[in-house]
Amino acid sequence: MKKVLIIRASAIGDIVFASPFARSLKETWPDAHIAWLMEKGNEPLMAASPWVDECIVIPVAEWKNLWKQGKKWQAFKAARAFGKELKARHFDVTIDLQGLLKSGIVAWMTGAPRRIGLGSREGSQWLMNQVIPRGGEPRRISSEYLYLAERLGLEHDHFTPALSLDPEAEKQALEKLAAHGLQPGKYAVFAAFTTRPQKHWFADAWQALAPLVKEKTGLTPVLLGGPSDIPVARSIALPSSGIINMTGQTRLAEAVAIVSHAGALIGVDTGLTHMGIAFDIPTVALFGSTRPYTDTTRDNAKVIWLGRTCSPCRRKPTCQGRFECLRDITPESVMAELDAVLKSRS
Repeated sequence: MKKVLIIRASAIGDIVFASPFARSLKETWPDAHIAWLMEKGNEPLMAASPWVDECIVIPVAEWKNLWKQGKKWQAFKAARAFGKELKARHFDVTIDLQGLLKSGIVAWMTGAPRRIGLGSREGSQWLMNQVIPRGGEPRRISSEYLYLAERLGLEHDHFTPALSLDPEAEKQALEKLAAHGLQPGKYAVFAAFTTRPQKHWFADAWQALAPLVKEKTGLTPVLLGGPSDIPVARSIALPSSGIINMTGQTRLAEAVAIVSHAGALIGVDTGLTHMGIAFDIPTVALFGSTRPYTDTTRDNAKVIWLGRTCSPCRRKPTCQGRFECLRDITPESVMAELDAVLKSRS
């Protein structure tokens, strides 16, 4: 195989989960050119990877904006031009890890003679040459991508999420940490934000956890998140909480670097939390409404999931917003798990 394109455009956590798949490809075909297609803003996750030769950005947001502005013909022409650019690259194999119609169309647009879809649905299965059902052991992190690697006969001895750092972003991240009086290894990242309220722990729980972390580990809690998380971050990082609020102050590449230098990480089911495992950082992950991976493949990463009868409810909560699956996870229990992972060795 000379040229292979991986399609896993979003979301951040899913790209982290899929990251070892690139290594499997590269170790199987060392001389192949491995490209990864993703949405704009996500490319820092794989741009520095030794297993990925090229990140291709698909400008979906730009097309959507044109469409919303009533410029539908322009949106169509822009998408068609992008398709021509992909086709001109002459990929031998396209592997669609998302399995949706939109990703299947992109795979088809490449003109690759071999198009493989993982669990393809929504009609995308008709755009593939080969569809491999999703499988694997759900309790293991990255299991569906490991299953695909196995089915394709790829090397898969080292199948744990792994990310690499952009040196310039790392330098800027360390400078931002220093501006807050923080040194590498001396802080604990709080990854509190995600896409759905039923995946969030509660503000008062984070506030109660912060002094426990500071007292028992000596690590300073640091809250990370994007610009859209700023209002909620203010309700968590009260002046009395002892939490340093860096929400909205970092680009994704800088947030990745901050996680990589953390002394520990506590987070909900979100991309930053999964990065802790990718960087072999002592990590405690809190799951409620989503099905957890309880096998993190690392001794220094543990998952707390209470396994309520209504969980996982995913996008259809039945508790009228009480979210006991997370509310009943106490700061003390989180601190106990954090203490355990800090004492263990990966």
